[in-house]
Amino acid sequence: MAIDLYTWTTPNGRKLSIALEELGLPYTAHPVNIGKNEQFDPDFLKISPNNKIPAIVDSDGPDGKPISLFETGAILIYLAEKTGRLLPEDPRARYDCLVWLMWQMGGFGPMLGQAHHFLRFAKEDVPYAKERYHKETQRLYGVLDKRLAEVPYLAGDTYSIADIATYPWAARHEWHQIDLADYPNVKRWYDELSARPAVEKGMAVP
Repeated sequence: MAIDLYTWTTPNGRKLSIALEELGLPYTAHPVNIGKNEQFDPDFLKISPNNKIPAIVDSDGPDGKPISLFETGAILIYLAEKTGRLLPEDPRARYDCLVWLMWQMGGFGPMLGQAHHFLRFAKEDVPYAKERYHKETQRLYGVLDKRLAEVPYLAGDTYSIADIATYPWAARHEWHQIDLADYPNVKRWYDELSARPAVEKGMAVP
């Protein structure tokens, strides 16, 4: 049976649609328009009590019963373990994957989101915040570039959920006022992932 994906056109939402496309799992996308505050709908809050997208309901959970999950990192690990793919079996590579997944969740996401807000959407100009979050964004791109100078993918030699989590945020590099030419290893990785059919399909959801 299909997984129900509750999502919107944000980097976090697109992490899951890319993963589902890469894994070939059947799913049905349910748009949750955060611009209209649909994330506060009582039915959605039963699935995602933190009123954030994305979330999933899998009718075929680990015990054969339905399971609902929120938080993208947890869902990506769940989907990888459900299928035995996109999370390396080798212990060292597995922990590399989890480290970089947590790096995305704790930094290359929240900090870039703040850059989005103050550089694009804030109703008043706040120079201190714009400088602070843009500098942190530049630092994080530098961390990513250094890692990708050492290995093809974030977990090492294997494409994984860590790459899937990071890519949709990098896809908004123009929003961050980042020129990928300044980060050649990120650009190499970004261009390669952009050419993957599942990434292209996942980025178009919902």
